[in-house]
Amino acid sequence: QVQLVESGGGLVQAGGSLRLSCTASESGFSINAMGWYRQVPGKQRELVATITSGGSTTYKDSVKGRFTISRANASTVYLQMNSLKPEDTAVYYCKSTVSLGIAYWGQGTQVTVSS
Repeated sequence: QVQLVESGGGLVQAGGSLRLSCTASESGFSINAMGWYRQVPGKQRELVATITSGGSTTYKDSVKGRFTISRANASTVYLQMNSLKPEDTAVYYCKSTVSLGIAYWGQGTQVTVSS
């Protein structure tokens, strides 16, 4: 079992910045990839950014150039969010995929961007 602890959400004005962090507990399994997803009420959870153990990254088109995902180490991932827009408002979830292909999710952190 992997537990993910997220932090860094909050309220910010449009154009501002936030940094989310996520740390995975030790599980005995190697982590293949970590990522951030977001969800607003009534909509499906969507991918925001992912990073593999090798450092390869993917981004949702609408956040490219504004958000940056990075890893401090094998179990900690950050999401630096700049030039935030009201449409970025959502609950952001951290996801970790371990060597068996099993995915674990964090509890979510609210990001609210005011106009």
